[in-house]
Amino acid sequence: MTGTIVESVYGKLSGEKKGNVIVWKGVPYAKPPIGDLRFRAPQPPEPWEEVREATLFGPSAMQASSGIMEFLGNQTDNTSEDCLYLNVWSPAADKRRRPVMVWIHGGAFTAGTGSSQTFDGRSFSSEGDVVVVTFNYRLGALGFLHLGGVGGNDFSGSCNCGILDQIAALQWVQDNIERFGGDPERVTVFGESAGAMSIGVLMAVPKAKGLFHQAILQSGATANVLSSAIAEKVSSRLLAALKIGHGEVDKIRRIPAQQLVDTAALLPAMSLVPVIEGDLLPVHPEQAIAEGATKEIPILIGTNKDEYRLFSFFDPRWKQNDPEEISSIFEHAFGLNWLEISRNLIEGENLNQEIFDKLMTMSLFTSPALKLAELQVKQEAPVWMYRFDWETPVFNGELKACHSLELPFVWNTLSRAGTERLTGNLKERKKLAEEMHHAWIRFARSGNPNTPKLPEWGSYNLEHRPVMIFNRENVLVHDPNSEERKDWGNLMVHLESIR
Repeated sequence: MTGTIVESVYGKLSGEKKGNVIVWKGVPYAKPPIGDLRFRAPQPPEPWEEVREATLFGPSAMQASSGIMEFLGNQTDNTSEDCLYLNVWSPAADKRRRPVMVWIHGGAFTAGTGSSQTFDGRSFSSEGDVVVVTFNYRLGALGFLHLGGVGGNDFSGSCNCGILDQIAALQWVQDNIERFGGDPERVTVFGESAGAMSIGVLMAVPKAKGLFHQAILQSGATANVLSSAIAEKVSSRLLAALKIGHGEVDKIRRIPAQQLVDTAALLPAMSLVPVIEGDLLPVHPEQAIAEGATKEIPILIGTNKDEYRLFSFFDPRWKQNDPEEISSIFEHAFGLNWLEISRNLIEGENLNQEIFDKLMTMSLFTSPALKLAELQVKQEAPVWMYRFDWETPVFNGELKACHSLELPFVWNTLSRAGTERLTGNLKERKKLAEEMHHAWIRFARSGNPNTPKLPEWGSYNLEHRPVMIFNRENVLVHDPNSEERKDWGNLMVHLESIR
């Protein structure tokens, strides 16, 4: 079937052609996870008989408002508990079997959407002749609240509903994407922040085996999971706030979703993330990958030079420059590790925002990325590393090369309304966007990101540690910030030895 109407496994879908790309929006990949399906694994959608119009995005997942996410362009004007929808961009619904790129959005597992205007797949499809899929998945408490410990079998797996949604979307791709002109045997998952952290989990999940063949992880790796014990403490705290006793957990299926979202927003950041539990994620992702779970998967992984500046920049406490307040920021962020970190890495310097940003960037982003790259290299898997160093001129350059800044470059969506608030409008942006965009396309097509416009990009190894630095001029650098990497690695070994 050609044109804009495609017959999926569940029924016919009518998309919309714009230029040389067709897009199908708001395609259900699972039943609405509402009522008795709240906190349960996603179920296949109900088939339909008439042609279904697929020209409007489906609702995004329920989420609390976030000033930083709004600054990044996240729109929350259309959210619902009924959120399990995906979108497909393709040059044509024919038999060409093009490479497929499946995007997993970020947002700290509590925010974000697959239908952000930044994640418009038109350029990938037209420039790279690839099929692009974006989707929504359950977030926050609705996606990652561990209730199995107190609710029994009826809530088994509730802590990983968001990951199960991602697996269901990838299964939909396997079952349907050939009808949209894609190749189910050449699927690249790519994601940023919590999206990349999700990929780090999916790499270790036995149930996800074979659903993707390559992976791109931007500013996220395999470190952001909780043990069942810690996740149960989080759920107990939330249930207490909702005034739900341990013997009446089923009440949580009937309270308004917005109340659940608003109450969960009071929890500390990153309290609701994937959990090591059961058959889905039996061991820590790093252990599974060290044991060869994904040794056949080529990965492209990297970070931004100043990741944490996005978060510290909007924290008013730094503007007050109160030494006691600044000291408490460090102590709160690093907890029991702060004494050893200050002894080994600070060397008597006055604490300031610059030091904090460097430590947080290394702790949350750079170190986990290096760890995953090293684990894969030891399995002789192909790995390419990058770092995004281009600094935005907005706010007098104070945001630097912050978290999420690379997104409109990767997607080649700099022309989208509002993007200039983050990137500014310098003409040099276009060249960098084209170079990154085509590297991602080349990786999706071949498992290797080298393009004619980039310096030769050698795969990562533990001897030379080559990293592509994306900036006004792209350069390949061996072991950038090697001293910081070694100092942090030595500190981690020391902390393990004294625990």
